[in-house]
Amino acid sequence: MTAVPTRPRPATAPPPPRLRKLGYFLVRRRRLVLSLALLAFVVAAALAAGAVPRLSLARFEAPGSESDRAQAELVNRFQTGSPDMVFLVTAVTGGVDDPAVAAAGRELTARARATAGVAESASYWTRGNPATLRSDDGRHALIVVRIPGDADHVRGTILPALVPRMGEGVAGVATVRAGGGEEVFRQTVPLARQDFVRAELVIFPLVFALLWWYLRRAVAALVPILAGVFAMAVGLALLRGVLVFTDVSTFALNLTLAMGLGLGIDYCLFVIARFREETRAGRERADAVAGAVEHAGRTVIFSGLTVAASLAVLFALPFGFLRSFAYAGIAVVAGGVAVAVFVLPAVLASVGGALLPKRERPARGEGFWHGLAVRVMRRPLLYGGAATAALLVLASPFLGLNFGTADDRILPPSAPARQTQDVIRQNFPAEETDAIQIVATSTPSGAAAGDMSVAGDISGYAATLSRLPGVAQVDSAAGSYARGERTGDGDPARFGPADRGTWLSVVPSAEALAGDPVDLVAAVRATPAPFERLVGGYPAELADYRASIVERLPLVLALMLGVTFVLLFAMTRSLLIPLKATVLNVLSLGVMFGAIVWIFQEGNLSGLLGFTATGTLDAGIPILMLCVAYGLSMDYEVFLLSRIKEEYDRTGDTTSAVAAGLRKSAPLITAAGGILAASFAAYATASVSFVQMLGVGMAIAVLADATVIRAILVPAAMRLAGPLNWWPRKSRSAHDRKGWTEG
Repeated sequence: MTAVPTRPRPATAPPPPRLRKLGYFLVRRRRLVLSLALLAFVVAAALAAGAVPRLSLARFEAPGSESDRAQAELVNRFQTGSPDMVFLVTAVTGGVDDPAVAAAGRELTARARATAGVAESASYWTRGNPATLRSDDGRHALIVVRIPGDADHVRGTILPALVPRMGEGVAGVATVRAGGGEEVFRQTVPLARQDFVRAELVIFPLVFALLWWYLRRAVAALVPILAGVFAMAVGLALLRGVLVFTDVSTFALNLTLAMGLGLGIDYCLFVIARFREETRAGRERADAVAGAVEHAGRTVIFSGLTVAASLAVLFALPFGFLRSFAYAGIAVVAGGVAVAVFVLPAVLASVGGALLPKRERPARGEGFWHGLAVRVMRRPLLYGGAATAALLVLASPFLGLNFGTADDRILPPSAPARQTQDVIRQNFPAEETDAIQIVATSTPSGAAAGDMSVAGDISGYAATLSRLPGVAQVDSAAGSYARGERTGDGDPARFGPADRGTWLSVVPSAEALAGDPVDLVAAVRATPAPFERLVGGYPAELADYRASIVERLPLVLALMLGVTFVLLFAMTRSLLIPLKATVLNVLSLGVMFGAIVWIFQEGNLSGLLGFTATGTLDAGIPILMLCVAYGLSMDYEVFLLSRIKEEYDRTGDTTSAVAAGLRKSAPLITAAGGILAASFAAYATASVSFVQMLGVGMAIAVLADATVIRAILVPAAMRLAGPLNWWPRKSRSAHDRKGWTEG
């Protein structure tokens, strides 16, 4: 290997900053660093391969909530709970009340109950022919099944045996199709992994083309891609360690690809661009590498910290699903920073000449970006006001945000479980699998101690509940009720023997579930009961899920804004700049949320993207997108501010510093933003709708931030603030003297 000449520094030169020292060390030990990096990649790839099969579908329930405690009571005291599966039985000829079909239905119910792992199996034919389990036209009826145990065990072991067995139906009499929550999620997992593979096939050629266009050399384009792959491998390897202690959602895999590749490439572009700049200034390769580590490396570190901090606030929420994205995101950010700061400099020291352009583009004055910054700063109110107004218009659909929760319609219409649920939704008066369950936790008035199965108070309570708008039927130990009238006998064996208390099932109408079932939960909880009780079931889980998010949202926002404010202050030593960055990031977030409401809630591009709009957005997804997008927005804010501050430290003039900083950083920010947006936009081809939403929303946020926000609003805001940008001004802090500045 050719020796890399090092330009000697004068003996009187001050000690180099820490990151510059690191750069020289990586140049001197480049062979060792590259050998260790290769070994680390092999180990990470092996661990990453073991992580993917272990990913699961983490739960949405709020731990410790009323619905969670109600479910635990049902399981522990009554050995029952919410049904996990539903089988749609369709008569080949005639209706479900025909003797042959009824006999087949009872046989199918027994077949399900006889399957290993199934705790309960009931149907239209074994529960006294309730209307809630029969379709309006009489051609279909339901079998509901409860399967206790770990979700991964249920989906991986029980259902693969149960579904084919039930799917055989009864020849010539009845056909059977599987649905219900567990089957929906079981079919979601392979689709999510297919989306991952499909996105890879789209992302890599597209990103390579963009990098080749920007860097103008094939070898130079390959290096950031390899770095992104390295970051993904490290991220998945770290996830493999996390899986030892907790579950991680399979959807985290999609975020790992998009963020790992996108940020890994972005961080490497920052370092390569600075290396090229140092080389153009006439510095020897070792000095150019050290300068790139000192300046771009610091930017990468602060950027990684801000992105990781934004993701870490997801740990403030009690949902394993959302925490999974924090694990995945922080892992790939750590991998991207490590590759850009420690591995890439050794690559540049070894083959840096191959990453330089064959010929420089001819300079044309100060360039487009410098001219744009100057024009904006001449009329900051005009340009800033116009840009802000445009962004607010794009964000306005967000005012119509309507929270819901994910259901089977996250699957494409071709998915078997989705087709089953569509038939149930369109043909049944209610959905018993989504019943509200009320568990008594104390003795009714007038009952003997421990006896909560007496009919008096329970029958009156059940009748009252059945009169609530949106209730199709109430079942209890004292009888079944609809619209206040008794419609069937009680079932003490199902709803609780005397020594175990009792529970009731409130079956919502199809209309109530199609609207907002949270309203029905609120009405049930507000209805006086003759005993203390817990309210659970799917609608109550949705209500508690949403309430938990709303309750913790202020904490999430405070942590996210507070931590990133501190990090930006540490970088700039300014109080106003972090505040300005926060306000501008809120604008880009508004554009993203406006877009996802317009596209995915209102369904304006449903035909193009191939999803089904439900009129709501899952309550957890906007929180996830908020944290991810805010962190990514700070990524470009940090890079632009680092260049502006470097120029300001050199000249002391804010206007010229902003113009020069934008000229030097805007082309790179635009290219990096385009690459990161492309990494996310590839998920527009996904089969699972909320993966599509995550990808499209992130792409829009990144593009808005890397263009309008950074090119127009940042210069306008800094021009209006003038000297206040750098308040409180200090000559040179201890922080700077330790070598963390860019000057």
